[in-house]
Amino acid sequence: MELTPLVTTMAIVALAELGDKTQLAAMTLSGRYPAAAVFAGAMLAVALIDGISILAGTALAGLFPFQILRLIAAAIFLAFGLKTLGEKDGERIKFRGSRSALLASFSMVAVMELGDKTQFSVVALAVEYNAPLLIFTGMVLAFALLMGAGVLVGCKLIKLIPKKGLRIFTGAIFLAIGVILLAEALII
Repeated sequence: MELTPLVTTMAIVALAELGDKTQLAAMTLSGRYPAAAVFAGAMLAVALIDGISILAGTALAGLFPFQILRLIAAAIFLAFGLKTLGEKDGERIKFRGSRSALLASFSMVAVMELGDKTQFSVVALAVEYNAPLLIFTGMVLAFALLMGAGVLVGCKLIKLIPKKGLRIFTGAIFLAIGVILLAEALII
C-alpha cells in the first residue's frame, strides 16, 4: 500500500494547524472545561467537517460563500471574548443551547474549520491522490497530535495562572481569533 497520501496529509495538516486558531481554541477551552470533552468535541468536529470535505470535494465551499463563513466565525469568537472578559471571577462561559463541553468544543471548532485552509488542503489532496481513506486518516492523526498538545497546554495553564489571569488570557485569545477571522473575511 502506498502511504504517500497519508504522510503528505499529516505533514501538510500539521504544518497548517500548528499554532493555528483551532489549536488555540482547544487550548483555551481545555482551561475551562474537562480536557477529554474538549478533545473529543474538537476531534469530532474536524473529522466531520474535513471528512465531508474530502468526500464532497469542493461542493461544500460552493454552498457557503467563504466570507460569510469567516464573518460568522469572527462574530462567535468576538462574542465569546467579550463575554469572557465581562465575567466575574468564578463564572464560566455559558454556551447558549449547550450545557455540554463536548458540544461547545464541537460547535466552536466546526465553525472554525468551515472554509479554513485545512479544509481546502484536504480537498486538494483528495483530488491529487484519489485516496480518501488515507487522506482522512492522515488528517485525523495530525489533528489528534495537535489538539492533544493544545488540550494538555490548556490543562497546565489552569494550574499555573490565577483564575482572573486565565479569564483575561482566555478572553484575549478569543478576541484575537475573532479579529483575525474578521480581517480574513474582509480582506479576501
